[in-house]
Amino acid sequence: MSQTLTLARPYARAAFAVARDENAYAVWSHALAFAARVAADPQVAALLGDPRLSDADAAALLAPPDASEAFQRFLSMLAGNRRLALLPEVAGLFEELRAEAERVVKARVTSAVPLPAGELDVLKAALRKRFGRDVEVETAVDPALIGGAVIDAGDVVIDGSLKGKLERLQSALAH
Repeated sequence: MSQTLTLARPYARAAFAVARDENAYAVWSHALAFAARVAADPQVAALLGDPRLSDADAAALLAPPDASEAFQRFLSMLAGNRRLALLPEVAGLFEELRAEAERVVKARVTSAVPLPAGELDVLKAALRKRFGRDVEVETAVDPALIGGAVIDAGDVVIDGSLKGKLERLQSALAH
């Protein structure tokens, strides 16, 4: 995994630089996400590995219908360097660069039960205050947490779940 990220990083930075110059972060995000989904399909992945498939055909296969000329050139460059399989990693790294540039923190809140809209708004405000940035929250439900929630915001994980508290208590009692 780390090797693929190392290989994908310069391509993500290049895509980000073009998107920044074009002031088209959202357009590039959409196009990269589309290409990454297509490239990750097992049938497409097998086809991309076929030496009979030309670089131009491979790039055309992965480009969304409304892709810009710059994005098509980007895909052609990836195809020419035999790096189309890196598209999922490139897309993920691009999104990290975009979030940093737009000063947005992406947080995933996993709770034992679905959170009411009011609680989610309070949580967003608290996270916005803590990070000093806008916050995009994605929610998930995991009944195994018993109660409370786990917040994963990049490098910061806040475990306020009952399951986490019980595990910490058990660990403390074991020592």
